[in-house]
Amino acid sequence: MNLILFTVAETEAPLPAADPRARHIVQHLRRGRGEAFDVGLIDGPRGKAWIVESDADSLLLEFRWEDASDPPIPLILGAGFPRPQSARRILRDTTALGVGALHFFDADKGVPTYRESRLWSTGEYRRHLVEGAEQAFSTRLPALELHSGLDAFLGSLPPDSDRLALDLYEAGAALASADLTRPGLVLAVGPERGWSARERQLLRAADFRLVHLGRRVLRSDTACLCAVGLALHRMALL
Repeated sequence: MNLILFTVAETEAPLPAADPRARHIVQHLRRGRGEAFDVGLIDGPRGKAWIVESDADSLLLEFRWEDASDPPIPLILGAGFPRPQSARRILRDTTALGVGALHFFDADKGVPTYRESRLWSTGEYRRHLVEGAEQAFSTRLPALELHSGLDAFLGSLPPDSDRLALDLYEAGAALASADLTRPGLVLAVGPERGWSARERQLLRAADFRLVHLGRRVLRSDTACLCAVGLALHRMALL
């Protein structure tokens, strides 16, 4: 953890000794009473925390906030539900890169059971968002939405944005050379088996340009990370 994140409610009570953050503070950062470390308020400011009291049950912390929260990056990533392990990497690493919003949707060629994973049903996904933000020394978590299909995802998008969809078979240009002229960007990535003909029609009708990352067939998580990195570079944000 490069930055340890808390909610507002968590700053108002002692941190239990069994909490992974408490173990990190004591065992890895080796902080003791009166010593400070870097903290952040989720979607809020960064600052410092001091250990006021410490015992076998909890840490009592004092917080002082300094820097304002990071501004959201106007980049939306939408992806067909990937296998849960790939989804975990996408959640963590695209958060670290700074995407403003993450959308996942059922795709025609996707696997329906992926959406039924405990990752989504138990709220586990939030832990991976937090880990990504802590890695990046950021307090900002992307907005997250789950959709019943590509149609629903497309209907949720803001109107004034560039729109690119990765496609290995019918793309007209490389993402690395795509012209971006609008204030925001939406990236769409299909499931591992790709888009259906119906979905390509929907994407084109919604003003998406089909682009590629090259000739190699990539896993969903690899494709998402490469696409986000290239997009941020094109937006002069990386």
